[in-house]
Amino acid sequence: MTTLARSTPVPAEATVARMAPTLRFELAKLLSQWRVRIVLIACWVAPGVFVAVVSQQSSLPTDTVFGRWMHATGWAGPLVVLSFCCTWALPLLTALVAGDVFAAEDRLGTWRHLLVSVRSARRIFATKAIAAVSVILVMVLGLAVSAVAGGLLAVGNNPLVGLDGHQIASGEAARLVGAAWLYVAVAALAFAAVGLLGSVAFGRSPMGLLLPAVLAICLQLLQMLPLPVALRMALPSQPFLAWRGLFTTPAQLTPMVVGLIVSLAWTVAATAVAYLLFRRRDFTDLAYDGAGRRVVLAGGVPLVALTAIGTAAVAAGFGAGGGSGVSGRAVEQSIATAYGHLYRLQSQELHRPDVPEAQLRSAATCTKGGATGGSGPGNDWRCVVTWRLPGVASTGSAIYQLDVQADGKFVADGDGPPPVNGYFQVRTPAGDSPNPLWQIDGLIDLLDSPKG
Repeated sequence: MTTLARSTPVPAEATVARMAPTLRFELAKLLSQWRVRIVLIACWVAPGVFVAVVSQQSSLPTDTVFGRWMHATGWAGPLVVLSFCCTWALPLLTALVAGDVFAAEDRLGTWRHLLVSVRSARRIFATKAIAAVSVILVMVLGLAVSAVAGGLLAVGNNPLVGLDGHQIASGEAARLVGAAWLYVAVAALAFAAVGLLGSVAFGRSPMGLLLPAVLAICLQLLQMLPLPVALRMALPSQPFLAWRGLFTTPAQLTPMVVGLIVSLAWTVAATAVAYLLFRRRDFTDLAYDGAGRRVVLAGGVPLVALTAIGTAAVAAGFGAGGGSGVSGRAVEQSIATAYGHLYRLQSQELHRPDVPEAQLRSAATCTKGGATGGSGPGNDWRCVVTWRLPGVASTGSAIYQLDVQADGKFVADGDGPPPVNGYFQVRTPAGDSPNPLWQIDGLIDLLDSPKG
């Protein structure tokens, strides 16, 4: 217990302030900060304006997942915003709110007054944590609602094309977009817990405010490397990528479940460490600016150990060795499946007879760096896709150059023949759009990647 708490014993449990008034007080303190108010308003306005404006531009953010479909459907915009939020916005939001909720008392020197008023360190910690998480969730809700509204008003409620080329009906797209935002909101709690830990441990030092953002940047740099798939799945940033598995058929749920377990484990561990540090603080020290080496031992070591345990568990449970999870057979299966789905979409847009995938029998043969049997991420993949049409003796073929990223996402650029996968405009009910077979976005399930 704190030094102040020892010198001022609580005479009875009835003297402890009630939970509801204390929580309202903490919410009022958070919402009274001008920067929190501005960010809260921006979360409910900016995404909708961004999606509405970008959807009307001739140039789209095609390097972002679902960016190339923003002209076609209003459901693509919220997913573009979600991808951006997972990269930058959510870590910054958690840093702004959770990373400052305890440190603000250090800067203002109000700890002693708060402890005397509430008379329970446990209740103070709980209400501050609940208030911070509540504000963060309201911000995430605003981001989602605003982006959806902007997309639907600017483009319309049209079907969405998934990451394996299959068309997703409007109602199903709405459900999947909502599920993706909800999943990411839960995953963001891990960074909120890290923010609480930094706010408690570093006091008035700005490092507490920066800790979630610094952690996110470090994890993003790691995710760009060809890490072993077991280690990749054990990082708390993995759920910020795993939500994309909702938009394939069948859905890639295993990485999502693993990522959610990892996020919840990080949330519990970081919150528990923050609470232990909070209980042991000396609130009589008005110049407190951090716990120093104790933060590394009490905070960093448990989280690193948790990552190591998670890596071992994923490796043992899924047989994931030291490979990246990107195999030649996985690339071939993914590009062939996506081509079959998008071939039907192209036939529909060009008013040609529809051919089911079972009759089309699309397949692919891929090489990496000119050699067969390659594996691993890189932009030196080359695939030849073949297919057959009913009643036609010859076999069609198309060439693609692939850039396969370490997280399993790939972009395939058509390399001929031009009438099949070259660039040309196709007239659709939503307006002119590029040939759907020109560039293909795909996603490989790293935990279910065929070996060999």
